[in-house]
Amino acid sequence: MASRLCLVLGGVRSGKSAFAESRVSALEQPVLYVATGVATDDEMAERIRRHQSSRPSGWSTLEEPVDLADAIAPALRGGTGSVIIDSVDVWVANLLMENQGQSKQEMETATLGHADRLLALIADASHGFVLVSSEVGLSLVPPEPLGRRFQDLLGTVNQRIAVAASEVFLVVAGIPNRIKPAASE
Repeated sequence: MASRLCLVLGGVRSGKSAFAESRVSALEQPVLYVATGVATDDEMAERIRRHQSSRPSGWSTLEEPVDLADAIAPALRGGTGSVIIDSVDVWVANLLMENQGQSKQEMETATLGHADRLLALIADASHGFVLVSSEVGLSLVPPEPLGRRFQDLLGTVNQRIAVAASEVFLVVAGIPNRIKPAASE
């Protein structure tokens, strides 16, 4: 059975994570929360702590900043349920930082390869997936080359996920707006 994939986009502090969590909470089934953040400073550590404390205690958590498909695959063998990946944008940033010594083309190939492996895993899974990501299409063009690479790659990764998704939401000021309907509608 093919999995159902929902992409939740929004700006920073838009409420996208809370909306994604509410989507899977309503299903009353086991949840695996995949966190991609890395506490590189005190402010990021506090963000991670806030996210951890907001999750229901019955959810399983997997912290993986880079190799999502390889890390998630063993957890899917245990049956069905829902998986939240929060967040795609932090994951793409982690991939860029891990590959920053490479050329632009090598960096893009590595990042898109990771995205394609994740999408293949999702397509073969019986679990429902909710992926959370920042929408970069409304942002200014960053002044630094690495920032522009990040924006370009995240935009491409978001587009690939959106094509594969049965539902896509854009969360603005805490209000979810469905921009791609579920296939059954």
